[in-house]
Amino acid sequence: MPNHHHDRTPGAPPVGRRSRPAQDGGRHSRARAAGAAAPVPLLNLLAAGRPVAGPGLARKLGISRAAVWKQIEGLRGEGLEIETVPGRGYRLVHPLEWLDAARIRKCLGPAARHIGALETHWRLDSTSSEIARRAGALPDRSFVFAESQSAGRGRRGRTWRSPPAANLQFSCLKLFRGGYAAVSGLSLAVGIAAVRALEDCGVRGVALKWPNDLVHRDAKLGGILIELGGEFMGPCHAVIGIGINLRLPHALRAALDRAVTDLADLCRGTPPSRNALAAALIARLCEALEIFDTDGFAAFAGAWEERDALSGRRLRIDDPRGVFEGIGAGVDARGALRVRVGHALRTVDSAEVSVHPS
Repeated sequence: MPNHHHDRTPGAPPVGRRSRPAQDGGRHSRARAAGAAAPVPLLNLLAAGRPVAGPGLARKLGISRAAVWKQIEGLRGEGLEIETVPGRGYRLVHPLEWLDAARIRKCLGPAARHIGALETHWRLDSTSSEIARRAGALPDRSFVFAESQSAGRGRRGRTWRSPPAANLQFSCLKLFRGGYAAVSGLSLAVGIAAVRALEDCGVRGVALKWPNDLVHRDAKLGGILIELGGEFMGPCHAVIGIGINLRLPHALRAALDRAVTDLADLCRGTPPSRNALAAALIARLCEALEIFDTDGFAAFAGAWEERDALSGRRLRIDDPRGVFEGIGAGVDARGALRVRVGHALRTVDSAEVSVHPS
């Protein structure tokens, strides 16, 4: 399978464009980006994390100081931490590492031949929406990353919030010859792949909370969203969305309704390289999807048991049939949650179930 990708000069920021297949000469077309790429040149000047004076920014960007201030305030409003240093200008609290397709491919090494498209964008409405729109044209195991999303989403319609160029949010297209029944347990297998990728980058202690959360001591580190398309009886496809927190500002944490964490917390202030982590996630995900395509969830059952954050704990289950409590008892062969209620064992497999350790 040819590798259709969007590679850029190392260190250059994404500009909201996507690649076309190699046979059309590598021409670019404008992506379905939500919002302009106007802040990118400003962020490039601030990326090193050193103070830069407002007049100097205005001169280099060819805009007024008021326009610089407006862009700074817009980025702050999106959650990016930018300080005003008296007498010295503006400074990013944490230097930026742009996602770069060429660097990701270099980190992948020989594993790069197992992927289809690889794209990095400045801003999209949602990486999963972008893949869903193009599912009929993209090759199998295509990956789309975005530095920023205007309509990122999680399970049950929740909004996925992330400052621009700070965390990882991406989606993958996987084609299946079978129907929807063939993908039972897929989100659990993807979770295992994500934890293994984190372990490859030196991150330890991450567990999996059924059905789609990566957690550390019950604080959410990341999430997975699987959306299916195609024919119910087959063939079908899965759009696999993954978001992982590398750095979450305090203001965003305070606005969320649950405990969250990030890789900076887990790695003593220094999270892994975004491009290296992106490559590790791609490699582990491709490996897992190949196994899942052949053997289904059964091949991952043991690994899930080792990382199950709910097993043996008292749970509160809120599903369309009502609310009940019980003790987590792992998952069944399909990846459905098992809950022990008295002497009975109940299974929960609806995507609309909320599970809360109590």
